[in-house]
Amino acid sequence: MNTDQLRERFPDDSACRQFFESIIWKNGRVCPHCACEKSYPIRGKTSRPGLYECDECKRQFTVTTRTPMHSTKLPLWKWLQMMYYMVNSSKGVSSVFMGHWIGVAQKTAWKMGHAIREMMNPGAESQPPLQGIVELDEKYFGGKPRYEKGVKHKRGKGTEKQPVLVAVQRQGAVRSALVDNDSAAELSPWVERFAQKTAHLMTDENRAYLQIGKCYAEHSSVNHSDKEYARGDVHNNTAESFNSILERTKQGVFHYMSSKHLPRYLNEIGFRWNHRIPTEKKTKKGRKKIVMIAIPVIDLLYSLLSGAVGRQIRRSKNGGIFRPVASMARA
Repeated sequence: MNTDQLRERFPDDSACRQFFESIIWKNGRVCPHCACEKSYPIRGKTSRPGLYECDECKRQFTVTTRTPMHSTKLPLWKWLQMMYYMVNSSKGVSSVFMGHWIGVAQKTAWKMGHAIREMMNPGAESQPPLQGIVELDEKYFGGKPRYEKGVKHKRGKGTEKQPVLVAVQRQGAVRSALVDNDSAAELSPWVERFAQKTAHLMTDENRAYLQIGKCYAEHSSVNHSDKEYARGDVHNNTAESFNSILERTKQGVFHYMSSKHLPRYLNEIGFRWNHRIPTEKKTKKGRKKIVMIAIPVIDLLYSLLSGAVGRQIRRSKNGGIFRPVASMARA
């Protein structure tokens, strides 16, 4: 679906609202304040479109209430446009260009981007553990140190960069998390959360993985220090492929991702990765090859909006963003 087809399908804000309501309230309209299933539309001359009043708590709400789009003053078409660009891009779109494309200020586009990334967070409870062949790798996030004459700076784990653990199921989903270091004590709880005990772990020669691998059905590794990157079917190139996307996203699009907001950027990149399906294709030489193909855009938007309920992003006093506490969220 290109942008012309998107606009044809959603010609006005009413069509966008109906689309949002059909996903967020797929089992019927529910009050986001008290979960009552009985409410009434408010159709006064001064009432904004899509406004309802709960029969139980008498509070008013719309389809965006208590979602990351909470209290938005923007047309829903702009939100839909931004969602379309974000789920369709290969490595993301900067807030500068996004602001130009959808016609909002850069600060507004930045806040909207993080709100959409919040929807892309599936939540730990809805993520089934990886199974089969599971590849593990670490990625270190940060910029190059300032040049100092005669000083040779360390690389990778020898730096103060933010480490990220990545676990990828072969031809399947990815899981990622910020960690403090690459020790076995730090990585083990995350690996236990991400992968089933029956999984076959494939890693590099990191000693932490040798210890962690003893708790799983199988563990194979390759020695990158000896230039060994694959030994038959044994490799962690899929995990490194995801890490390379993270690096290209940082270098080519966002340039800087703080540790505070890094989990949301990981949500975005992981969302696009997880919404692909393995498809068999033939090469020019007639060989069969498995490639990962993204699912249709409408299905991506459906999956994205399904994760909107119960999450909020608010603008802070100093221009940043924060998640409101439960008591404030009910206000």
